[in-house]
Amino acid sequence: MLLIAGGAAAAPPRVNAPIPTHPESLAHTLVQTTADLEQAIGDWSPKSTAAPQLVVLQALYQQRIYRLLTRDSRLATRTFALVPKDLAKVGRDLLAAQRELYRLTPPIGVQAIRVARARPATELLSYYREAQHRFKIPWNVLAAVNFVETKFGKLRSASAAGAQGPMQFMPATWRRYGLGGDVQDAHDAILGAANYLRASGAPLDLRNALHHYNPSIAYVDAIVRYARRIGADRTMFYALYNWQVFVKTPRGDRRVTGPGLP
Repeated sequence: MLLIAGGAAAAPPRVNAPIPTHPESLAHTLVQTTADLEQAIGDWSPKSTAAPQLVVLQALYQQRIYRLLTRDSRLATRTFALVPKDLAKVGRDLLAAQRELYRLTPPIGVQAIRVARARPATELLSYYREAQHRFKIPWNVLAAVNFVETKFGKLRSASAAGAQGPMQFMPATWRRYGLGGDVQDAHDAILGAANYLRASGAPLDLRNALHHYNPSIAYVDAIVRYARRIGADRTMFYALYNWQVFVKTPRGDRRVTGPGLP
């Protein structure tokens, strides 16, 4: 992300603050929200603690903007034409990844969802770095998988197919590649994922390895897009870390983590 505006951080948006739907207004809002969130992340110290409410609310507003743009491609095209080129490039990657993953996601009943707090951001970063050192899998790829699979461990439910833990392993795959660890433990799961990706051909053939992880070209494309953005700017990792879990239900999408929920 780019710090596009300076000065003091803006007051946090309300949980359900309206999002402009006119391209000019939305472009301005996206630029300002990006700058405000980046500044709030820069002021968040130490990042080993829970994120302050300012970061959480700004990240949620940013996420809601991108979700709106994901649903309305015409509005997205017109909005991105009005923002700085680097921000438009980031936005197009995020939207493409979200669209690719949404098509893969089956509806699920809210009653089947279990959620919890993610491990601290710097703790997760240390696990990605450890796995990168041991198995040569880029840390940002592991972070992207962790984000896509469970929003960094916020989503605790097993998948419809029976995959488990923060990196979503099928039991048989975990027995082979999990290094004897606990599939529900973030540290063990991240190392297991790196071990599995290495055994599947990464880092030399990363796309093929990711296809072994989930045999979908759309999934692979989404991971590569998120990894590219996380690797290009650490601030993006902290922003995505504070995005919330929205689940696709038979009655529409529903947010199940974050502020303002009962």
